[in-house]
Amino acid sequence: MSSKEVADLTGKLHKNVIRDIREMLNSLDGSILSHEKYQELKDARGYSSEFLLNKNLSLTLMTGYDINARHKINLRWQELESQVQESGFKIPQTYADALMLAAEQARQIEVAAPKVRHYDTVVERTTLLTATQVGQKVKFSAVKLNKILEELDVYNKTLKRGKAFKQWFVDSGYGIMRQTDNGFSQPMFTTKGEVWVIEKLISEGVC
Repeated sequence: MSSKEVADLTGKLHKNVIRDIREMLNSLDGSILSHEKYQELKDARGYSSEFLLNKNLSLTLMTGYDINARHKINLRWQELESQVQESGFKIPQTYADALMLAAEQARQIEVAAPKVRHYDTVVERTTLLTATQVGQKVKFSAVKLNKILEELDVYNKTLKRGKAFKQWFVDSGYGIMRQTDNGFSQPMFTTKGEVWVIEKLISEGVC
């Protein structure tokens, strides 16, 4: 369940729900939190834009809210679980399963998207992903992800400043070099590249 949905159901401001989630995560014991699945999404500036919580964390968050809010959240989870059962969808039981599901969903998006043969130097950000956005899928920072990708020969190591994809990565349709509004070059991942990164991290045993 997303923090935005929690805000809608409880009538709280989304920024306050974000604050409550942060306080909850900071209060939980590390050994407990390590077994709970959640995701923090960030905007282009690096600020938290949304949280995705599993059922346990959603219900834990609700303990601090009033009875009406808790009731609404419980009803919503019942609806979600009913929809899952009716669709035959299998909920991932492990973190690796969840990553594979994310990769498959990204692959489906890539297949369904129009086959673009040409990219301008400036491309809409909504069609591409930064290292920060890809890293969020595997709970890695951009710095950690980029370090691993350097070892996997994704980046050109001869550059002293900035980062650039190796030509094989671009030719494979995994990423492009995009010109930012400030005139700088920035490596951006396609959805196909996102799939490759997630599957590669799993196969290498990094995740």
